[in-house]
Amino acid sequence: MILRSEHIAKSFGKKKVLKDISFQLEVGSITGIVGENGSGKSVLMEIIVGVRSADKGSVNKQGRIGYCPQRAVLFPQLTVHEHFIYFSEAYGIDNKQSKRRSEELLHHFNYKKYQQEKIINLSGGTQQKLNLSIALLHEPDLLILDEPYNGFDWDTYQRFWDYTNHLKKQGCAILIVTHLLSEKERLDRIYELENGILV
Repeated sequence: MILRSEHIAKSFGKKKVLKDISFQLEVGSITGIVGENGSGKSVLMEIIVGVRSADKGSVNKQGRIGYCPQRAVLFPQLTVHEHFIYFSEAYGIDNKQSKRRSEELLHHFNYKKYQQEKIINLSGGTQQKLNLSIALLHEPDLLILDEPYNGFDWDTYQRFWDYTNHLKKQGCAILIVTHLLSEKERLDRIYELENGILV
């Protein structure tokens, strides 16, 4: 078990967004949480990664965590290459490993030609490639993805699943949160978030 969430509840004013959320992730598994927009999926992810606190409940995690939020947290005036340097420093990755990992990710997601471009000049799809790459940079044991393939073209979508399967074989636990999940056979378990409860 790499993540255990127990009895998580969260309200905003009188609105109970999350009522009693309990689930766990096993090593080398892919789990999906689906739900309509506004169902509380992103709130749950923010609680799991520690960006937001729950009113009740607990989250226990093991290992290195990678988080790809729905909205990319990028710096408009920095280049793609500068983002890899910045986040490598934040993760405590040395220069040799940083260069190896950034080259791997730029190549796999096919955007190496943009590495010297500033973020402000990139399309939304290319920004999302970088957003995902930053979450993968330090080779996480637990990868949490909030609407990860928004803006991806078909080629990048296929590359995303290829990389996800590669991570699974390495023992990474992956949690994908989305309002639309078309390839259900790729996942080991799927929950639906409805009325603040996982079904």
